[in-house]
Amino acid sequence: MARLGIKNIGILVSGDVKNPILKANTIVVEDGKILKIGNEELLEEYSCDKVIDAKGTTVAPGLIDSHVHPVLGDFTPRQNTLGFINSSLHGGVTTMISAGEPHTPGRPKDPTGTKALAILAHKSSKNARPGGVKLHGGALILEKGLVEKDFEELAKEGLWLVGEVGLGSVNKPEEAAPMVEWAKKNGFKVMMHTGGTSIPGSSTITANDVIKTNPDVVSHINGGPTAIAPEEVDKIIENTNMALEIVQCGNYKIAKHTVNTVKEKGELERIIIGNDSPSGSGIIPLGILRTIAYIASETEATPEEAICFATGNTAKTHDLNVGLIAEGKEADFIIMDAPLGSIGEDSLKALEAGDIPGVSMAIIDGEVMFTKSKNTPPATHSAVIN
Repeated sequence: MARLGIKNIGILVSGDVKNPILKANTIVVEDGKILKIGNEELLEEYSCDKVIDAKGTTVAPGLIDSHVHPVLGDFTPRQNTLGFINSSLHGGVTTMISAGEPHTPGRPKDPTGTKALAILAHKSSKNARPGGVKLHGGALILEKGLVEKDFEELAKEGLWLVGEVGLGSVNKPEEAAPMVEWAKKNGFKVMMHTGGTSIPGSSTITANDVIKTNPDVVSHINGGPTAIAPEEVDKIIENTNMALEIVQCGNYKIAKHTVNTVKEKGELERIIIGNDSPSGSGIIPLGILRTIAYIASETEATPEEAICFATGNTAKTHDLNVGLIAEGKEADFIIMDAPLGSIGEDSLKALEAGDIPGVSMAIIDGEVMFTKSKNTPPATHSAVIN
């Protein structure tokens, strides 16, 4: 029964956008799950094998990248890069969610092939965790010829994701909507490409297409990379309750419009954040932090709310037991502070100023993954292991 304590927390971001900052300075973890949250007296009650001193800095849930296009393991042929998942860990990402594996060389586009690819990617991601990152791979790409029984069979194999509708040959609402219904019936979460064409073979998709198809997630509502018009964004916001994904590899003007519109409506729990990478835009290990910094500095959302977009909101959208600082949740954290030289006096003020925080530690399932990020700027104050 391994126990970890984290004490001297200056700011504790909960991941819950409706209550983003907790009044506590200590966390106790047992066997990879959060056991207790409170004050330092907890460490007298619970003996810990290891104690981390956060040195008055910020502790937040590990970040979730809601939109990644992996292939197998930590290699992507899209940018011929090895180690991109582990590198993202050093940008604070502890969980990744596949939006499909379209960059697989010779990707099969028949029903049997697309199912086989999804099963392979799903089971591979279960067995391989580069850097400890929890990659949920194997998002089925919809191709013509799939029937309801296919979704039943895939669900029995443990699959639960449908990649961006529009990546495959099924892109019209009249073709996609029945498949989406079958998928949801079998417990799948469904994403849908939104906006202009991204890769050869994909399709331009409008607000009406999204509404008629009825996915769970509006993938890159700010474009991947080409966005729909502001009026189209408003139509989706007004006429659905779908999760609205903001991506790094998208249109910043539409990202700002989306966040401010949803903030005004009091529906911030709908915003989630992804990279949409590897892609033609490249591989951006700090992409989630960069998007949080952009939102915190250029929209009406607060820094702590922006962090919640990339943690608790995404976890709730996909029914994952991560992303929240709460008892029973998986103990995935990042510890961060203002970077050296920032005008911000802490991580939240740095984000508000548009700066990327310095991450001094990442923890997954109660295990320390690193004690200094190789990708963020150095933190002004760094957590230490006592």
